[in-house]
Order: sequence, then C-alpha cells, then structure tokens
Amino acid sequence: MEVVVRIALAQIIAGRDPGDNLALLEGYGQKAKAGGADMVVFPEATMRAFGNSLSDIAEPLDGPWASRVRALSESLGMVVVAGMFTPGSLSDGGRRKVRNTLLATGPGVDTSYDKIHLFDAFGFLESDTVDPGREPVTFDAGGLTFGLATCYDIRFPALFTANAQRGAVANIICASWAPGPGKVDQWELLSRARALDSTTYVLACGQGDPTTQGIENKDGAPTGVGHSAVVSPFGEVLGELDGAPGLLFADLDAAVVKEARQKLPVLANRRDL
Repeated sequence: MEVVVRIALAQIIAGRDPGDNLALLEGYGQKAKAGGADMVVFPEATMRAFGNSLSDIAEPLDGPWASRVRALSESLGMVVVAGMFTPGSLSDGGRRKVRNTLLATGPGVDTSYDKIHLFDAFGFLESDTVDPGREPVTFDAGGLTFGLATCYDIRFPALFTANAQRGAVANIICASWAPGPGKVDQWELLSRARALDSTTYVLACGQGDPTTQGIENKDGAPTGVGHSAVVSPFGEVLGELDGAPGLLFADLDAAVVKEARQKLPVLANRRDL
C-alpha cells in the first residue's frame, strides 16, 4: 500500500511577543491546511525569537502556549511541529536555564524533543542559558515515522542515523540559523548530506531572514537566514524557499525511501568504529 504524507514548511520570522507568534502560527497553519497538508512544521524559536530573554517566557509542555498549539492542531486535524522553550535547571549563578524544545502534536501525536547539541560556536554560547536534551525522539504520523532535530544538530550525522534506525523515513530539522559568510551554503550542504547519511527525507525548516523585511539584526543573534528546503533520500532538493517568509509544500512517499535504501544501503552497511 502506497503511503504518502503531504507536509508544509512554514518559514516565518518570529518576534518577541509569544502571543503574536501564536497568531502567526495559526495563520500559516490554516494556509497549510488549505493546501492539503497533513502536517505543518515551524522553525526553532517560534515561541520567541532569539535576541530576546527566554527564561521569562519558558513554560511547561502543558502550559498555555503549548495548549494553544494543541488546540490549533486539533481544530485543523493536522500535526503541528513548532519550536518553544521549556523550563530548565538553575545555573551556578542561580538563574533559570531553559530547554530548546520542539513540540509535535496532532492526531495521535503528542511528544517533544529537547535540542541535544547546543550552539557553542561562532562566538555564541547557547549552553550559558540552555540545558541540553539527552535522547533522540521519533513519532508516527500518517503511516510514516519522523525524527526530530534542532538547528546545530544538523552538524552531527549520528542523530539523523539514530532516528533512521528507530524507523524514521523523514528527519525534521527546525532552525533559527545564524547569518554570516558562507552560512547559507553550509545549511544547504548539511541538509543534503544528512539526507544521504540517513537515507531519509530531510525537512529543513528555518526562520526567515529578518533583513528581507527591513529588520536589522543589531546584536548578531541567530535570527535566521531562510532557505527552508525539502531534500529527498537521494540528496535531491525537491523544493527550497529564499530568505523571505513563505510556505513550502512537499509530498513524502515511503516508496522513495524504500528504493533509496535498496540502492544505497548505508544504514545496513555502516559499522560502529
């Protein structure tokens, strides 16, 4: 039996206010539903854009923000994946850290993933304010299994292959990619490489580039570069946006993953070294 799931990547530009960002999520969710999507994916930090404080808006997975996302997914009858922040531990200085969390919710789905690899790179120390996750997370929707990953995770192939070994035929990577020389090229290259590593679809959903809307990034925060894309298990880019906000649709076919794994059995051939 052919299993095909239609997904939409919502490349938004989140702001400071979680309520405004919820309204953005609802609007794009309705557009995704109108386009026939079974699932809509939003970027990392959909709850609040980086460059703003996070601990004051972090809330548990049964809090009001996440509950609104669940209500939306229920009303639309589709799976919603969105980045939020949940409470973490107390730092050595007594300040509350957060967890960089992806919420996945919808018909038969209610799970979350905490970002494992923290962005301590390019002069930014995410670990100063964020606790790392510990475990890979997959979920089933529409007859397919999806793995979850967040931003800097894309540089670590083992997470993508771990998700594939857990049955994932698609890896969702939600990001708020930091701008800079060569960073868009790296994002595109890594998305294709992770698809080939794991012979999965890669659904790479990033925050749009604020400068396309005349918004200056004054403090160098990782606020997004756009270029959300869907990549096939063969590493082919099936669709890609530019830097501006937008919605990207794609149909995921389980048969394509099966074919890729027959022709290129990297999961079966790999050895633990």
